[in-house]
Amino acid sequence: MVEFENIIAIALAFFIVTVSPGPANIAVATVSMSSGRKNGLLFGLGLSVGLGFWGIVAATGMGVILQSTASLLTIFKVLGGLYLLWLAVQSGRSVMRKAGNVASPVDQGRWFWRGLILNLSNPKAVVAWMAALSMGLGEEGNTSIVVGATLICTMLGFVNYAGYAMAFSRSGFMTGYKRLRRWIDGVVAGLFAVAGIGLLRSAFTR
Repeated sequence: MVEFENIIAIALAFFIVTVSPGPANIAVATVSMSSGRKNGLLFGLGLSVGLGFWGIVAATGMGVILQSTASLLTIFKVLGGLYLLWLAVQSGRSVMRKAGNVASPVDQGRWFWRGLILNLSNPKAVVAWMAALSMGLGEEGNTSIVVGATLICTMLGFVNYAGYAMAFSRSGFMTGYKRLRRWIDGVVAGLFAVAGIGLLRSAFTR
């Protein structure tokens, strides 16, 4: 019973962090509005796999090592920041594209890899995992609780991303996106740029 309560506490803490607006949720919503439900779900699946990777890193104790290894953490942050800036540029290019011009289609398989890379390039995810796992663990750190919580939280991550994809791929959102594409992509580009610059600054701030 105690283990179940601890897992629930971890899952709730993780869910609150996961559903909050961030680069991953903003990205899957934008992909779903612009490219449809299937692509949004593939992108969300990639995000989920990346999220699960950081969960394994945190659950096995590697997250502590990563946090304490300044050079390795800096590399991850720089790569993550550059990738976010690349996403900002892509959204910015969409802003500059005229309404009649259609962007080159992206192979469906690439949406999965783009989602995977986005979450793999975000070392802050391991911090969120460590914070969530610590909510339900005592000093003894029961292994079964860690394993169970990691699996459940990974599934919650996919449910969250799938929910965003399902919601924002509805016809109303897609129609609204077509009408307000430049405004939406402009805001998204700004958010990605701010997140990317923030991650780069944190990489060189002690």
